[in-house]
Parts: sequence; C-alpha cells; structure tokens
Amino acid sequence: MDEYSSDDVRRIVKEENVKFIRLQFTDAFGKLKNVSITANQLDGALENTVMFDGSSIDGFVRVEESDMYLIPDPTTFEIFPWKSEGKSKTARLICDVKDVHGEPFDGCCRTILKDVLKELKEFGMDFHVGPEVEFFLFETDEKGNPTLETHDQAGYFDLAPDDLGEEARRDICLALEEMGFEIEASHHECAPGQHEIDFKYEEALKTADNVSTFKLVVKNIAKQHGLHASFMPKPVPGESGACMHLNQSLFKDGVNQFYDENGQGQLSDIAFYFMGGLLKYAREYAAITNPTVNSYKRLVPGYEAPTDIAWAMGNRSPLIRVPVARKNGTRIELRNPDPTANHYLVLATVLSAGLEGIKNKIEPPADYNGNIYSMDEKERERTQTPQFPENLMEAVQELENSDFMKRVLGDHIHNVYVTAKKAEWNDYRTTVHQWELDRYLTQY
Repeated sequence: MDEYSSDDVRRIVKEENVKFIRLQFTDAFGKLKNVSITANQLDGALENTVMFDGSSIDGFVRVEESDMYLIPDPTTFEIFPWKSEGKSKTARLICDVKDVHGEPFDGCCRTILKDVLKELKEFGMDFHVGPEVEFFLFETDEKGNPTLETHDQAGYFDLAPDDLGEEARRDICLALEEMGFEIEASHHECAPGQHEIDFKYEEALKTADNVSTFKLVVKNIAKQHGLHASFMPKPVPGESGACMHLNQSLFKDGVNQFYDENGQGQLSDIAFYFMGGLLKYAREYAAITNPTVNSYKRLVPGYEAPTDIAWAMGNRSPLIRVPVARKNGTRIELRNPDPTANHYLVLATVLSAGLEGIKNKIEPPADYNGNIYSMDEKERERTQTPQFPENLMEAVQELENSDFMKRVLGDHIHNVYVTAKKAEWNDYRTTVHQWELDRYLTQY
C-alpha cells in the first residue's frame, strides 16, 4: 500500500474527482463508524478540525464531555472501488480520536495499539501479523434481510458448482486488490456457506487497519451479490465456526527474531518466551479475543477450535500452533480469536502478553502433540494444562480481575468493556431461548 502524505491526499482527491471522504474510526467493541464529508471540507479534516459527539458512540464518553476530534491518518487514504453517494467516487481516511483538549482519547483503541507498538520499538523490533479472517454468506429474503439459509452446502476447498460463493469471493478479492491488498489465497471453508480470504501479513497497525477494510469490503460486495456476509463465530449449529487466526512474528532489521537454526524446533528463545506470555495471560485476554456469547459456542471440541491453553508444532487442537515454515517464515499462530473482536485491542493485548513473556523470560510448558480434545482430567492434571474460558462471563471475570489487562487497556476501556459485557451476559442468561422451549415446554 502507498504511504500518502496530506498533500498527496489533496492531490489525488482533485485528480480523481472524489466527491466524498469517509472519516472512519472504530468504537470500543470493534464496530466501524464514520463521518462523511465532502471534498470541499477535506482541508479542515486534514488540519484536525472535524468534531463529533462522542457521547453517542459505544464505549466513548458521557454527554457532558462529548466533544471529540477525528485525526485522519493520511497513510490510510484509499478510494473505494465501488460507486456510492449518488454514483460519485468516495474515499476513506482512518482516524485516531482526540479529546477537546487535543490529547489522545483514552477510549481510542487504535491509539492503545500504537502505544503498545511504541513499547516494542524500545526493543528495536516490529510486530508482523497475518490474520486469517473467515466469514459466512447467507441468502437474503425479498426485502434484502438476511436469512439463516447458507448460500451453499459446499465443504473445505470445494469449487463450483458446489461452491456457490466463488463469484462473490472473486469480486471481494478484486476489490481488495484495488485497495492495495496482496491476496495470498481464497477458498471455501469447512462449513456450508463459509469462506476464507487470506491477505499478506503487515506491520501490526496496518494489519489492524486492513481488517477494518476487509470487513467493510466483504459486506459491501456480498450485498451487491444479493447476499449477507456475517462474521458471527458460530451461526450454524453443528458446523465449524468462523475464526480470526493470528500468525505473529517479531522482526528486527529485517530478520525474523523467532527463528534460530540451532534452537529447539529451530525456534529462538524469544519465540518461546513470547509463547510463554501468550499462554500465561490467555484467560485474561479471552474476553477481548472472544468477546461475545456466541464466541464460546465455536470453542468446543471437535471443530479445530482450541479449548485448552497449550501449544504444539503443527497440531491444530491447542491454543497455539507453530507452522512448519522457518527462517523469515517462522511464526506463531494464535488460534482462539474470532472476527467479532476489536482487532486493534486484540493485537494490543496479545502483543503485550508476548512482551511480558520476553521481558520476564516466561517459559512455556512442553508442547502437546496428542489430540488435546481427548485429554481427560488425569492427563490435564499431569500436564498442568489449563482450560480456556468456557463462556463469556467466565472470560469477563478474568478480564475484570486482571491488573495486567487494566494496564494495557487503560482504566477507561477496561471499565467500559467489563460493564458492557456483563450486561450482555445478563441479557443472554435471562432470555428464554428456542432450544429451551423445544426441549422442555411439552416435556414437563
């Protein structure tokens, strides 16, 4: 992707006759928001004069302290490859958020990630992340509303005519490439209507911005095909769920710091310490990486989704997998996150956990190469393998009691997040669901 300056943005908007610019930002729970301006207002936006009402955004501020500024990052400028706003060209700028005094806002998740990356810079390293973001395609009704009918009944790596999402997926890839993505692969996933598009790893902040763009493009192109795209982790009972696996590595002066030709499995001490941190704090960041009630319906045995806090070389059942690639391809794959998560906060928390591992030389346990789903309590006790939280409330309680997460997220986001997720769980547990009615209404 090109690295634009403010002057570049002004020039391109004029040359390409862009009429509207969306100033995008992400709320505390990962939902993309925007303020749309005309090209005539661009100079003011680039001079950081655009204000909005923060009291109306989830996780931001109270009404008496609502004025906030959007601070566009010119390096994120892109023109959307589809026409909108009266068939005029529309572009976007991703923004940070500042308060009325011009100070970074405590609730800006992009700023939280940038702060953790500054800490990493003290080690002279960069954090590279390649996400695997999965999604489902559903049919829509005559009014364009989503149904529960998946677009096809195909399976893993199937192709047309079984894979009915091939055309939509192709158009998504083409749109992403127009916006600067390097697409590495796209294919049908295991479940009916489930798809995956992999794009090349980038430095962490750019990766987080890319995930925002990816979700927006997927939903827009799916809609053009008369479909509804969903990133819900487990929309189809009895089938695999949608993940957001994170392939992570640390680089210094262009050299992968996770690789050591003479290390165990050709992994460096830094790689092992980083894994140690990820494993130690997994229960504490679980509510960030897996933030919904539905997230934990994906994390059950039998669907290649982790349920236990362990690691292995190649084995897909534990929390962490180390793929076989080495040298500059050496990476650690964290397998629990899902695409409902706020990707800025996910990268901030997992990087912080890995850094804690490096700073404190936290050794991971021995790798587990059996089928971890078949582990009984005796084996779990012998290997001292903790379980990942089984539901949202268990994860929220871990987050609430974590001094480490409070430090990473800051008091504002930590408090807002815990309060909101407790309310979400309470709403879920007090609702009578169709399963209960089907099971008990006539039985008792």
